[in-house]
Amino acid sequence: MSPDKLVYMANQIGKFFAHRREDEAVAAIADHLVKFWDPRMRTAILAHLEEDGSGLDPLVRKAVETLPA
Repeated sequence: MSPDKLVYMANQIGKFFAHRREDEAVAAIADHLVKFWDPRMRTAILAHLEEDGSGLDPLVRKAVETLPA
């Protein structure tokens, strides 16, 4: 799956949780990514973050930073 598609999907998840306090939103986004994303998708979004993370919303970026490698 392309990085652009993963960024879009992650940002959609972020928008769903954006109404929560920042720490709760970050935890909820990360939890969703761990529970529902295939490990290959998580690996790809982590690689995108390492490259430059362009396009990731701030809350999503923080959530992705907390994902296990």
